[in-house]
Amino acid sequence: MVDRLANSEANTRRINIVENCFGAAGQPLTIPGRVLIGEGVLTKLCRKKPKARQFFLFNDILVYGNIVIQKKKYNKQHIIPLENVTIDSIKDEGDLRNGWLIKTPTKSFAVYAATATEKSEWMNHINKCVTDLLSKSGKTPSNEHAAVWVPDSEATVCMRCQKAKFTPVNRRHHCRKCGFVVCGPCSEKRFLLPSQSSKPVRICDFCYDLLSTGDLATCQPARSDSYSQSLKSPLNDVSDDDDDDDSSD
Repeated sequence: MVDRLANSEANTRRINIVENCFGAAGQPLTIPGRVLIGEGVLTKLCRKKPKARQFFLFNDILVYGNIVIQKKKYNKQHIIPLENVTIDSIKDEGDLRNGWLIKTPTKSFAVYAATATEKSEWMNHINKCVTDLLSKSGKTPSNEHAAVWVPDSEATVCMRCQKAKFTPVNRRHHCRKCGFVVCGPCSEKRFLLPSQSSKPVRICDFCYDLLSTGDLATCQPARSDSYSQSLKSPLNDVSDDDDDDDSSD
């Protein structure tokens, strides 16, 4: 089916429409053999609060961006190679339902569909695309992935020292290794994580000590299952055009 659509005029036209919606700021998406499998709006759990994002699933990449005008204009395009993707289902909790994790070596995050059927379709199509890609390339599935960041609203105090309270002055920071929300004094060190950045990135003291001694097994990315708290706690006001999890902190 995918091979039959690869060179069809209908597929080329659909991809061109997506390119035009992202405008000049987006990357070209039309390449030989690429097929647009499907698209839709998913709720992405960003750093400060859940936000609607437009997702496009191709047979080799996953693309998403901020919605400016539905079906007409998107910005802040992100492109994720599918061969590096693994996905895990998230159990329903509170107001956040029908979710799963999208995990890659560079970035990992949670998304939620409107219905259980939609979630199942997205996960099945993503898994099928990843399986086909790995089968053709002969590569093995990636077993390394970046931490899923704990949302700001889930931590009123530093998750490492358990003492420092967060205020407008005492800001929250995220460890790039475990994903915990930590205070400045508990995350003053930097460490090179090549899969995430070419420069040393902020990590907490706990992860720094483990990485420095080579104890990589103990320093595993953490994931919070209490995502629903991010909908119940007071939230800082941020623009919906911002993708909060791309913050430098």
